[in-house]
Amino acid sequence: MRLRALIAAVAACLATGVFASAAQALPVNFWGAVPQSSYLGVEAMQRLHRGGVDSIRIPFVWPGVQQTRNGSFDWAGIDFQIENAAKAEIEVLPFLAGAPSWAVPNVTVPGSNGSVKAPTRLPVSGAARSGWAAFVSAAVARYGPNGAFWAEHPAVPVRPIRTWQIWNEPNFKYFVTHPNPAEYGKLVAASYATIKAADPGAKLILAGMFSRPKGSRTSTGKHKSLNWYASDFLEQTYKTTPGFRTKFSGVALHPYTYNFQELPEEIEEIRHLMARNHDGAKGLWITEIGWSSGHPTPSNLFAKGPAGQAEQLRGAFSLFKKKAAAYRLQRIYWFSIDDQAHSCNFCDGSGLFKEGFVPKKAWYEYVKFAGGTP
Repeated sequence: MRLRALIAAVAACLATGVFASAAQALPVNFWGAVPQSSYLGVEAMQRLHRGGVDSIRIPFVWPGVQQTRNGSFDWAGIDFQIENAAKAEIEVLPFLAGAPSWAVPNVTVPGSNGSVKAPTRLPVSGAARSGWAAFVSAAVARYGPNGAFWAEHPAVPVRPIRTWQIWNEPNFKYFVTHPNPAEYGKLVAASYATIKAADPGAKLILAGMFSRPKGSRTSTGKHKSLNWYASDFLEQTYKTTPGFRTKFSGVALHPYTYNFQELPEEIEEIRHLMARNHDGAKGLWITEIGWSSGHPTPSNLFAKGPAGQAEQLRGAFSLFKKKAAAYRLQRIYWFSIDDQAHSCNFCDGSGLFKEGFVPKKAWYEYVKFAGGTP
């Protein structure tokens, strides 16, 4: 009886260990990052992969590949990134976005001092809709299963794209000057039909939404401006788009906060909204998260200095690992891999690497979590 009891106790311990290990396991390709430069060479990509970067998120910008109405598609710039990522064994998550001025008027973003332009609306009607569908279909035909890119580059390991993200921050005026939840729902539905026609096994995830743009709510919690809180925007999209839940596999969020301690509130707000709309089983993708290594100033609270940037990454990634199952996290993408001067209020210092691909303290912290070597 003692022997049987001992065997049972050992079996229970082993089972508990197995289940605990499974509970702590992270999804495949969990650790990602976003390059700002479109010209990271294969050596840089290989270093990223050795460091534990499983996936990169890159833009497929419509006006960048088709500049004239009914013109041919120029994929050269994207080909370069796809090839180098494939050679480095890194997954690519593309986000499809943008509209050429011949399809949708591009106007100055309100409050940008005339320095930024964006489409005035999403390409969901008339010639813009048909042009968008042609662009999306061409992207899948080039990089999806049996895509032309893979046939044209037989020396490149075949890593077809099977997950597509639709637009970027549609709740924020810098990516469409008049954010409109109903329009976004139409864009997702149209993109779903086009992508599924080209690749029935493909998946769509929603655009990464800026979680809480400043000034988007009144003091009583009501929506009030051009910009939208991500939760308000998504709630309205559910309400205004029949069958919306059937068109995507995951929700994406850009929870930019001044400090990592603020992340749970913003993430849980989205998770509660998903649950209320019977989408609680779907995954959540953090397709941008980051802070700057720039010098801290009162006007830029995202700037933390090199040590502070590393501290914020460590705190955020610790939370994501701990809460991965509870939040149903599928991917985490640090923004960004490399610095880019003068592109946004913290982009010049948001990289894991500074000019010359010199690593920062944050890169070494990233590697610790991703299980790689720097």
